[in-house]
Amino acid sequence: MSDFNKKEIKVNEIHPVILSASRSTDIPAFYSEWFVNRLDAGYAIWVNPFNRNQRQKVFFDTARAIVFWTKNPDPLLKHLPSIDEKIPNYYFQYTLNDYEKEGLEPGLDPLGDRIAVFQKLSDRIGKERVIWRFDPLILSDELTSDLLLQRIERIAREIHNYTEKLVISFVDIATYKKVERNLGKKSIQYREFTEDEMLSFMDSLLDLLKPYNLEIATCGEKIQHSRIAHNKCIDGELLGQLFHTDRELMEYLGYEDWQIDLSGKMQLIKKKEKKLKDSGQREACGCIKSKDIGSYDTCMHLCTYCYANAHESTVRANYAQYKKTEGKSEAILPLKD
Repeated sequence: MSDFNKKEIKVNEIHPVILSASRSTDIPAFYSEWFVNRLDAGYAIWVNPFNRNQRQKVFFDTARAIVFWTKNPDPLLKHLPSIDEKIPNYYFQYTLNDYEKEGLEPGLDPLGDRIAVFQKLSDRIGKERVIWRFDPLILSDELTSDLLLQRIERIAREIHNYTEKLVISFVDIATYKKVERNLGKKSIQYREFTEDEMLSFMDSLLDLLKPYNLEIATCGEKIQHSRIAHNKCIDGELLGQLFHTDRELMEYLGYEDWQIDLSGKMQLIKKKEKKLKDSGQREACGCIKSKDIGSYDTCMHLCTYCYANAHESTVRANYAQYKKTEGKSEAILPLKD
């Protein structure tokens, strides 16, 4: 008997317009085969991380756009032609940090390799569809604001022609006990930014990156800065600009009338007010509604500051079980019911 016929397991069917792949794990890096298999199948199973008996069968028949979140999209690049045939409207949130000396991102390739992949992806799909994230920003006695700024500027020199935007966020340690616990295992004492340090850092970042003509935004931060906007990572305005030829997507976003100027930009004429804000995210989050199809405790980057992984042993066990399916399972998390 199928797992989904058992009485104790509840499965709801949903048909989202926007897919998030994924805030919970790095699908392009570790689950690209699974993702394209699920696109072929037309659905995926999402497992509630807090109650595995609650699941959703996420159908892709109404999906008009995908937002990918990744630190290494290289394994997905070979699948882009297949994705283009099914859901061609997508862009990437590409986290490109430099914590090599601190060892905070042990599962990542060397920074130079990651920069090269960033450039390759941008050349393939266009720089407006690859958003650079330096996320999160974290401090210690040795890892100072000035050092972080130097590292950001170094990356900006390499990729400013391959993106239009930098998104930053400041680490939340006290908010997530598993983050506090995992960072506490390090010999170096890491800490959060104070509000004054945040504002000073943003001022310096604006000055530092001015030659590179990058838009800068913050992700999920309550703090206000006069020259730096709050980001919308699942961004209806960006989706409208990028994919304005998709009438169904534009209707969902509320765009009723627009025109394209000589530079190819969409100029809004009339827009319907629609309540699309994602109520499931933090109050300061500006994202519109989407369905995330990832799973906690499955990302093998094993970043020390990550809120989505609780214990390395659990992640490794989950990934080993997943690999046995050869990417053909319905869900990322193994279903052992």
